[in-house]
Amino acid sequence: MTFMIPKTGLLRAIAEAVLELISTGGYVAVGFLMALESALMPVPSEVVMPFAGYLAYLGELSLAAVTLAGAVGNLLGSLLAYYAGLYGGRRFVERYGRYLMLSRRHLELAEEFFRRYGSAAVLISRLLPVVRTVIAFPAGMGRMNLTRFSLYTLVGSLPWCYMLAYAGYRLGPYWSKVMELTEDLELAALLAAPLVIYVLYRHAKSWSSGAEESA
Repeated sequence: MTFMIPKTGLLRAIAEAVLELISTGGYVAVGFLMALESALMPVPSEVVMPFAGYLAYLGELSLAAVTLAGAVGNLLGSLLAYYAGLYGGRRFVERYGRYLMLSRRHLELAEEFFRRYGSAAVLISRLLPVVRTVIAFPAGMGRMNLTRFSLYTLVGSLPWCYMLAYAGYRLGPYWSKVMELTEDLELAALLAAPLVIYVLYRHAKSWSSGAEESA
């Protein structure tokens, strides 16, 4: 298996660690890394899932299994955040927030979202930046039903994991060019969103054309 990583920068270290874990640990590693993200650790899914999708393009992994592994990992990590909110509350943020991807501003944003949409916020937010990784905390603080929380988290995580993995899969032939342009994590994050949208648009267009022809 061969893959391209940036020559310098923060993304190089992340790419090396992520690809090494996924190439040796497979689906378990994908789930583990996604669990870390949902447990408020600084492990971005925007890096993990496209890399996993790229490995699926190489034939090392299955795209469907990668998607499921990522969603299950999201659920496991979110459960940790849920219980942190349930038992730790705001004291947890004040004591440990600076060590995690959890600022007071992020928590307030997630709390407002949860107050506005209730339990549905857990489902909806899985496609939203920032809120998606923090929403489990106010859900725990609000003592949301655990079964419903788990179901909404799993179902809501599937589209996100698939979109990112599919983008990495479709970018497979051009991966070296993308990685040459991506020298730091900030640029990777900026590239992720438009690439995902473009790939999904092209895929939806092909589906639409196929449906019209069959009709």
